[in-house]
Amino acid sequence: MLFRQMKYFVAIVDCGSFTEAAERCYISQSAISQQIAALEAELGVKLMAREGRKCKLTPAGEYFYAKSRVILANVEEMRAETVRIGSDSELKLDIGYLAGYHGLALQNAVVEFSRLYPEVIVNVFKGSHESLYDALREGRASLLMSDQRRAFSDEYENYILAQSPAYIDMSPAHPLAEGGAFVTADKLEKYPCILVAEKEEENTEKNFYGHTLGIGREFLFAAGQDEARLLAMSGRGYMPVESANAQTQPPLVRKEVRRADGSPIVRTYCAFWQKKRANYYIEEFASILRKEFAKKES
Repeated sequence: MLFRQMKYFVAIVDCGSFTEAAERCYISQSAISQQIAALEAELGVKLMAREGRKCKLTPAGEYFYAKSRVILANVEEMRAETVRIGSDSELKLDIGYLAGYHGLALQNAVVEFSRLYPEVIVNVFKGSHESLYDALREGRASLLMSDQRRAFSDEYENYILAQSPAYIDMSPAHPLAEGGAFVTADKLEKYPCILVAEKEEENTEKNFYGHTLGIGREFLFAAGQDEARLLAMSGRGYMPVESANAQTQPPLVRKEVRRADGSPIVRTYCAFWQKKRANYYIEEFASILRKEFAKKES
């Protein structure tokens, strides 16, 4: 059996006639008929029955058609990926993540991916939400791990990693540290919200947390995650958790933030990449990353 015969058979079924299939495959009608006859002879079963100018599949033909489509699609994917890999002088993934992220899912995903695909160089960098999207749009990032802050775009794969309530970390000495497992956003308004952001990104972060999420009215900014944690530990304010599965850093206390009416504030964490630049390795990394997020949730 030849892949060419499978291709001819699928074309006949898709086109509904030998004539149109022959034109699509750039072969004569007699030649394509001979190929199908040879295929049926090799299999020892009839795949289709002619009814005038049309063809009707036998049960065996229906099965063969469905399986052939899958096999041909896999072969084409394998061919395209082989060509892509062979044409790359260097296999590399550039992965961006939010500067405020301090979970273990990303680190664990990099370790597991590198174990499975040692031929790929993984470069990881951090940035603000907007600078990461600039990097993705300009082709400087293969994939981003970030939270959803705008409507999903059809130009990108929007691969949801996790959906989680909004959390904050604070010092055990913070006035709101005692009590239940959650605090309402209105009670946070008189205390500073500590954010990680560059100077030029401060207004963007204020708008997102203050207006979009409704968390915070007064803000303190830190240059990095370590500085933000120190500010929180010293009782200067509270800091939002930038990952659905981030571990609490002792001695900080974690609280869920809800709206004043008690309803949850949900944050969506995603992996994003450009559809036109998608490849096997990007999709594999995203799949591994989702599994790492799921470990903490389970």
